[in-house]
Amino acid sequence: MEIFNYSGPSFDIYGDQQTDPLVLDDGPWPAPRAEGAFDSTVEIPGSKSITNREIVLSALAESESTLRHPLHARDTSLMAEAVKQLGARVDEVEPGGRFGPDWTITPAEELEGGVSVDCGLAGNVMRFVPPMAALALGPVAFDGDPAARNRPMSGTLEALRALGVDVSDEGRGRLPFSLYGTGEVEGGELEIDASASSQFVSGLLLSAPRFAKGLTLAHTGDALPSLPHIEMTLEALRNRGVDARSIDERTWRVEPGPIRGVELDVEPDLSNAAPFLLATVVAGGEVRIPNWPSETTQVGDLLREILPRFGAEIELADGVLTCRVGRGVIDGGRFDGAELDFADAGGELVPNIAALCAFADTPSTLTGISHLRGHETDRVSALAAELTRIGCDVEEREDALVIRGGDLHGAEWACYADHRMATSGAIVGLAVDGIVLDDVKCTSKTLPQFVELWDALLAGDEDEPEEDSPAAGFLTTEL
Repeated sequence: MEIFNYSGPSFDIYGDQQTDPLVLDDGPWPAPRAEGAFDSTVEIPGSKSITNREIVLSALAESESTLRHPLHARDTSLMAEAVKQLGARVDEVEPGGRFGPDWTITPAEELEGGVSVDCGLAGNVMRFVPPMAALALGPVAFDGDPAARNRPMSGTLEALRALGVDVSDEGRGRLPFSLYGTGEVEGGELEIDASASSQFVSGLLLSAPRFAKGLTLAHTGDALPSLPHIEMTLEALRNRGVDARSIDERTWRVEPGPIRGVELDVEPDLSNAAPFLLATVVAGGEVRIPNWPSETTQVGDLLREILPRFGAEIELADGVLTCRVGRGVIDGGRFDGAELDFADAGGELVPNIAALCAFADTPSTLTGISHLRGHETDRVSALAAELTRIGCDVEEREDALVIRGGDLHGAEWACYADHRMATSGAIVGLAVDGIVLDDVKCTSKTLPQFVELWDALLAGDEDEPEEDSPAAGFLTTEL
């Protein structure tokens, strides 16, 4: 294989954190204390996982697609910019919804190489775009934020090599790397180890309809985290007329063929609803999340099963999910810990759940979480460190956290540039004075409106901001 170094259009591998309108202001953020029980309705922006899958499929489709209520956040902005680099068009369509305009995506007649892709810290971008870039003509270079260089990529890179794609990473198995697209990929049968991330599987399946022979993909490793995300990918493909199916829990088949352009509504991001729903256990009262789907492949839907384990009452009626808690922690409410296994699904919920477990009367054990060590940060170690810092008794194991509570006190809460760590600190701050997040801006990765929505949660529906106020508006960026 030829090893090459690509010298093309430059980009800031560290991300424009100072000028990006999807990044909040710098500086510490004192987490607000809940003063009473909630009575709040919180509207959640679109799903990151769905938005980014649909951006890729729209760019590979045979005709134009329209995404209504897409997520406008750093991760989706990076994905939109990536497909634009490869030749697709992404246009904003007004009026859109509360959180931003809709998008119309027009595929390129021919995917273009000779470009660079900034992955930021987005696992979707670094794992979904390379298989697509292999279908372009010419070299494509990939890099991202400094922390992104620690995220595993070997599953994607070795798969592309096995498919005959020329990849240069100097043996790192991580960012930065480059590949040389020839305009086509043969496809066929492929085995990979996706133990580190189900995104390795999804990224290959998304581009597989454009491979000459499609793709039969088998996972050969041990545990495969987050199977629901793979089902989300298959469902997105089938919705566009692609023959995509599971042969078994470790093997998938995508037939070659056209990808249909569609018009679709993006569901709210149910995982981003987690801090608002779990906060109800801390403060008590009632929190309502509108537009909750009755059926979904999002792992955030597991909250309907998990919240009752902590004493909450859950009701889904007329598209509104309601979480009720009689007495919250701040009013003397008590609840037992839980034993929860996240080996198959729901790992992205762990940081927020771990924060809630710090208030439980009995120990909690969260298992099946070793794959979280390869996320935006090593979430297992980060959670152990921050919970310990505020006085919680935490035992860190390779694949688990045992959380025993304690005499909690205020302290700086390090966010590790990780949006889920930031929202976890906010949950703790509802009942513990003096919790100060060092980097609330990192929530811009998937939820730029977090601070405004959190303030609205505490204020309640009667004090909901007017439609033309900043908190009721949306943040967007030029595409």
